[in-house]
Amino acid sequence: MKKLTVILIINFIFAHSCKQEIKMTDSNVIITPPKAKKIPKELVIHDDVRIDNYYWLNDRENPDVIDYLTKENDYTKATLKHTEAFQKTLFEEMKARIKEDDTSVPYKLNGYWYITRYEKGLDYPIYLRKKESLDAPEEILFDCNDMAKGHAYFNLGSIAVSLDNKLASFSTDIVGRRQYTIQIKNLETGEIYSDKITNTTSSSTWANDNKTLFYCKKDEVTLRSDKIYKHTLGVNDTQDVLVFHEEDETFNTFVYKTKSRKYIVIGSSSTLTSEYRFLNADTPNDDFKVFQKRQRELEYSIAHYDDRFYVITNSDHATNFKLLKTPETHTEMKYWEEVLPHRKDVLLEDIEIFKDYLVVNERENGLNNLRIISWDGTEDYYLPFDSETYTTYIGNNPDFDSDVLRYSYNSLTSPSSVIEYNFKTKKSEIKKEQEVLGGKFKKKNYESKRVWATARDGVKVPISLVYKKGVKFDGTAPLLQYAYGSYGSTIDPSFSSIRLSLLDRGFIYAIAHIRGGEYLGRDWYENGKLLTKRNTFYDYIDCSKYLISENYTSAKHLYAYGGSAGGLLMGAIINMNPELYNGVLAAVPFVDVVTTMLDDSIPLTTGEYDEWGNPNNEEYYFYMKSYSPYDNVEARNYPNMLVTTGLHDSQVQYWEPAKWVAKLRELKKDNNILLLHTDMDSGHGGASGRFESLKEVAMEYAFLLDLEGIHG
Repeated sequence: MKKLTVILIINFIFAHSCKQEIKMTDSNVIITPPKAKKIPKELVIHDDVRIDNYYWLNDRENPDVIDYLTKENDYTKATLKHTEAFQKTLFEEMKARIKEDDTSVPYKLNGYWYITRYEKGLDYPIYLRKKESLDAPEEILFDCNDMAKGHAYFNLGSIAVSLDNKLASFSTDIVGRRQYTIQIKNLETGEIYSDKITNTTSSSTWANDNKTLFYCKKDEVTLRSDKIYKHTLGVNDTQDVLVFHEEDETFNTFVYKTKSRKYIVIGSSSTLTSEYRFLNADTPNDDFKVFQKRQRELEYSIAHYDDRFYVITNSDHATNFKLLKTPETHTEMKYWEEVLPHRKDVLLEDIEIFKDYLVVNERENGLNNLRIISWDGTEDYYLPFDSETYTTYIGNNPDFDSDVLRYSYNSLTSPSSVIEYNFKTKKSEIKKEQEVLGGKFKKKNYESKRVWATARDGVKVPISLVYKKGVKFDGTAPLLQYAYGSYGSTIDPSFSSIRLSLLDRGFIYAIAHIRGGEYLGRDWYENGKLLTKRNTFYDYIDCSKYLISENYTSAKHLYAYGGSAGGLLMGAIINMNPELYNGVLAAVPFVDVVTTMLDDSIPLTTGEYDEWGNPNNEEYYFYMKSYSPYDNVEARNYPNMLVTTGLHDSQVQYWEPAKWVAKLRELKKDNNILLLHTDMDSGHGGASGRFESLKEVAMEYAFLLDLEGIHG
């Protein structure tokens, strides 16, 4: 099944009051927020006129734009200056819980054990391997700490090792705009070849001849991944061969090798439709063959094993997907045979294939399940889990012949564990549990539970809660309510050592599993997009009202948080019910929905039509306009707010939150805080260093805690 992933941001920052002056709490200094100039621009479509006074902010090359963003950053810093010591305390506290000299659980692939290591005081990982035995000498593949030197931002996207284990293709991004450069390293000599391929996605894959590399290029303007190329080692990339061009602007394309190593696969996907092509990895100069021709709203994904492909698909109205199989020589849909049927109440999310067993990742009533099925039909059972606030998922299992399944487990109160389950002995072994250092964390000191709010249309919406024991449910506890609610992306309840800094100071943390995600199955997603998108916002608001009515918190102590599409959620709920929230954290928020969706030159826009609708269609335009946060800002009171963005963000352009804050400053009638922070060195994911990102979180937490009068 095509998984719609969305990068969820943990670094949310803030925006400040408009016309009002703010007096610092520890001095008599008066600071005044910056005011963006107004240059009216008339936007007309469907005989509807919108006036955008801040449209000019969409030019990052304009010195006036950079000047305005810089002034907003200065204002944020000045407004939060009295919290700087507290921010440092929070940073050191969060950092102290993290095991700095940490190592991943090794996994074996093609004769080598691969390991990721972090060293004390360093921000970036070190990738290494050992041949055959864990006692063998280590080979450093990539030390990202060295590679990051001289760069304000650095990300090693992915590594692909050739079948003969001698070469590695790797990708780097030094801007944060997710435009990667692919290079090739000789793992025997350490030489980095002159091959340098720019403007790519992060991934690449080797054919079995150890000299042919397939990769995906992006459109220079829209950043849509639209072309698959074939590169031959040592040949200038200007000579690379275009093997596939995805011309449909609503689709993106990608390339990978099957776990069996037999096939190179090109995938094309949109929100509602997918299509695959495949090629024998031994013969990279042959033509790709279409697996099953695309059909509108037909989604499928493929895995290869033995002489068959296994297909997860929604064909024949299988809303929650089903598992089929087909001979590798006859892959068209008419040859597909059922392995696992569609079930109304069970969402089939993923599979993992081993020589003797099939592992199925399912979701029922919002909860993850791992199902074990033997190929000979003698066994079919589930691994036991006994919580309602846990997350489990299939881990890295690259070896077909293994008798061991590696999976991960954590809950709102239990740190993440990597577990190996032996199919033959039926025993599990915890290979590693996340260490929470500092000596203060005890699982027994925290509680979690799942409750159900009733939405205005009668639908029950689940909420996962975590808090420290002893919190009183009398309406006085501060509560941070998080949600996302788009693209079918499910926000599972997971552990966070960083979050302890809120819980230990009396905060309750809530995840509202609202429509627009797939927590309760595919229908949960279908009823939270396009012309039902308002359900997402209503669900969040109704969850807030439930939490207040049940005395978990009150409007004086309720805080809302969302990022990216979840930032759109924040913008919508404060236009609809601002009185419910004392504060809001909106990270890289997608708030200027109509203008962005009308501009098909902006990265990702055309691929979003099946999620939000195409506003060139009048019905979608007016529905979208009815909830677009930027278009619905009014002269009214708004909560305290912190808004964040990145100058190089390719997912949500920086000017959306910048314009939104400028308009809020112009119209808001309250004296509440409104802060905008722009990371001038990063993109959608924020700072690249693991500890640099903690500094941002510390500022965010200090903002929340300060609003509660908590300063230590």
